[in-house]
Amino acid sequence: MRYWLIKSEPNVWSIDQQKKVGNKGATWDGVRNYQAAKNLKNMKKGDQCFFYHSNIGKEIVGIVEVLKEYYLDKTDPTGRFVAVKVRFLKKLNRPVTLFEIKKKKELMSLPLIKQSRLSVMPIDNKSWKIINIIGKNTTLKH
Repeated sequence: MRYWLIKSEPNVWSIDQQKKVGNKGATWDGVRNYQAAKNLKNMKKGDQCFFYHSNIGKEIVGIVEVLKEYYLDKTDPTGRFVAVKVRFLKKLNRPVTLFEIKKKKELMSLPLIKQSRLSVMPIDNKSWKIINIIGKNTTLKH
């Protein structure tokens, strides 16, 4: 299993909206950056993603799981970009803010800090564990 971080503005699509759609999951579409799209293409069924509220909040609020690997994004008229389907797994017991992440020396190499505008990014195993500990997520799934 690999780990990722996906960003959404909570006034557009929030962790609560993701939770409401249930186990059928929701399409993660609208990604128009080539590097982020490449990351979507590298996701495999069963991979887990931190759900990050961008712009408003700037915090990791939950975890979703990839249900369906990449397919053409129906919202892209050019046919160049892809989407994946994700389902809600859980909310973190407490959000982990960007400010907290930036304070942790061990997390300074994260794309969230180095490429802050990237909307889909990989997360290494060590960083995944550290962020889960900060978010008091005691039911880690590896």
